[in-house]
Amino acid sequence: MNAPAASVPAPLWRRLAALVYDLVAVLALVMVIGLLCQIATRGALIATQGGHIDAPWWYPALQLAAVAAYFVLSWTRGGQTLGMRPWRLRVVAAGGAPRPARALLRFAAAAAPLLLLALGRVLDVRQVLAAMALAWALDLAAAPFDRRRRALHDLLSGTELELRR
Repeated sequence: MNAPAASVPAPLWRRLAALVYDLVAVLALVMVIGLLCQIATRGALIATQGGHIDAPWWYPALQLAAVAAYFVLSWTRGGQTLGMRPWRLRVVAAGGAPRPARALLRFAAAAAPLLLLALGRVLDVRQVLAAMALAWALDLAAAPFDRRRRALHDLLSGTELELRR
């Protein structure tokens, strides 16, 4: 009987390429949710008053829940999102797909820089985007120094991204 092949940690460039693919899928998901919410509210979902955009509290919460569901369900059912498949990447925890709680923790840690969007009321949009980019760069900065190339959100959640050969 052959011994199972050792997993190969995913290189950073593949992780980023898969992320670009997933951003397209997430954008489509958010747009469909926006359309359905606009239809459900008969076009009264978002109001603009005095140069400010006002949306109900539940709208961004619904979008976040849908995006979290996309990632958590993808990672727990086979370990791959749509963006990870062409790049042959898989999220694993202890040899298999992560359990839902671990996948949700991974998502929360990876998406934490989105909380900086709340600064949009006091900072310029460019400053907020720069702060988010810096936060994600710091998250990924751990990968080159870790022997398994794990980002900070992987280390926090006990997962890793492996290259499937």
